[in-house]
Amino acid sequence: MHNRLFGTDGMRGRVNKYPMLPEMALRLGLAAGSHFRTGKRRHRVVIGKDTRLSGYIYENALTSGLCASGIDVFLVGPLPTPAIAFLTRNMRADFGIVISASHNPFHDNGIKFFDSRGFKLQDKVEDTISDMVLDPDWQWDYPDPDKVGRSFRIADAPGRYIVSIKNTFPASMTLDGIRVVLDCANGANYKVAPMALKELGAEVISLGVEPDGLNINHQVGSLHPDVVAAKVRETRADIGLALDGDADRLIVVDEHGNTLDGDQIMAICALDLMEKDKLSHGLLVSTVMSNMALEVFMRERGGRLLRTQVGDRYVVEAMREHGAVLGGEQSGHLVFMEYGTTGDGLLAGLQLLRIMREKDKPVSELADLLRLYPQTLINVKVKNKPPFDEVPLIAEAVQSAEQELQTRGRVLLRYSGTEQLARVMVEGEDDAQVERIAAMLAETVTQALR
Repeated sequence: MHNRLFGTDGMRGRVNKYPMLPEMALRLGLAAGSHFRTGKRRHRVVIGKDTRLSGYIYENALTSGLCASGIDVFLVGPLPTPAIAFLTRNMRADFGIVISASHNPFHDNGIKFFDSRGFKLQDKVEDTISDMVLDPDWQWDYPDPDKVGRSFRIADAPGRYIVSIKNTFPASMTLDGIRVVLDCANGANYKVAPMALKELGAEVISLGVEPDGLNINHQVGSLHPDVVAAKVRETRADIGLALDGDADRLIVVDEHGNTLDGDQIMAICALDLMEKDKLSHGLLVSTVMSNMALEVFMRERGGRLLRTQVGDRYVVEAMREHGAVLGGEQSGHLVFMEYGTTGDGLLAGLQLLRIMREKDKPVSELADLLRLYPQTLINVKVKNKPPFDEVPLIAEAVQSAEQELQTRGRVLLRYSGTEQLARVMVEGEDDAQVERIAAMLAETVTQALR
């Protein structure tokens, strides 16, 4: 296997531990600059980050490496991941960089890249950059002193993104009279999201909008929808929107305080597009983690669910390959290819609000069209990550579970792309059976890989 720095969503790890060391970020800047500098013209990169204290470390280290390699750097500060994808395209940059560990705690950070069109880099490009970073004898092609890069602060970047996100909402429509509880996870969207919703007319009750560098994702955001649910019930809001630290995913709470995951949001949006004959090829793209109910939902309405491996980058790759306009993940990444190139929690929230307004229906009624099958997911800490089918104890346990479930459920084992975890997922028609089988498989994985 190639010695890669990058997981399913960039390079990620604990701050000041390998690979998230300042010198690695410096070399990453040099490597990326060397790869993307392809001619004599000036080349440019957009760098954004979330609100982690450690963002300063990697922002400065990357800038140093990039400038040394001859790249002009445009720093936009704390902004959502999808904003960086948009700004990379909008500013005609050669590539974009996001400094974020997404939904992870503050003590982690990460670095991920976009190409000039706002899409995440292909594996082969990441491998090329990894080779340069990891080779201690790599000879950097430094430009002459008068050709090194400059760095600039772009003060109006938030406003540019707000305009772009509002342009995805019908010009003839407002959110007047709609009360929204918005949880920004003390992350990258803490300024932009409340402002955009207010400008569209919504009454916004904001949570998680006081970042201090250490509280990102801490008991707020998409991993803690119960916080939004409680506030929705308290304030009798129409909807709750919970974002994660870099704001590329969304979890929704209906007016009764019930949580909707990405599968339910995708079902609502897919049906809306099908009714308007805008769901290209009748195709919805999601991952192997999506609930079986979503697959049945699409099939019963003449559509199709195409599954990919876990990671929104793989969803986007499949969407591009098959010409799909809607895709996402159960975790809340939703991609509307008409408007963006990556998951965007605020954009997804606006699409849902548009459907609510057009149909004049509450979220609970819209969500009632998809009844999820019971599903249990257990994370198991592991020391190494061998293929599951090459570990006899695990392979036998999976075979036994599948025989018991037959066609009325499924089993999925996979490794996290960013953490030392194995994820055990079981779903089926019977809650007790699903929980029992999942617990058995998790214990088996623990015994085999501890």
